[in-house]
Amino acid sequence: MTDNEITYEIRGAIFDVYNELGPGLLESVYEEALSFEIQKRGLTVERQLDVPIIYKGNTLKSPLRVDLLVEKKVIVEIKSVEEMKGVFWKQTLTYIKLMNLHVGLLVNFSSNCIKEDIHRIVN
Repeated sequence: MTDNEITYEIRGAIFDVYNELGPGLLESVYEEALSFEIQKRGLTVERQLDVPIIYKGNTLKSPLRVDLLVEKKVIVEIKSVEEMKGVFWKQTLTYIKLMNLHVGLLVNFSSNCIKEDIHRIVN
């Protein structure tokens, strides 16, 4: 599958989770539900995957984790916040770069309109 096809399926899964659960729950709840929905669509999902950081040839010990990695191609970062901060975009883009990927989705489930709070981030 292409990145576009994968992100299309993920967006559909996001809509299903949002329509079923609504806004305002913990990020961990959305992560589990979204993982389930994505797998239902026949895609592979890894949760809480370590983000490798290589600095001058050294692999650093890092607490960084990506919420979801779909088909080993697309990162999904999940938020459930009142206000999206610029740092969320920066973190997601940095994760994409560190993992040598091309695309990620940043989603805020604490939204009144989920369609407006799914952001595609491209490296």
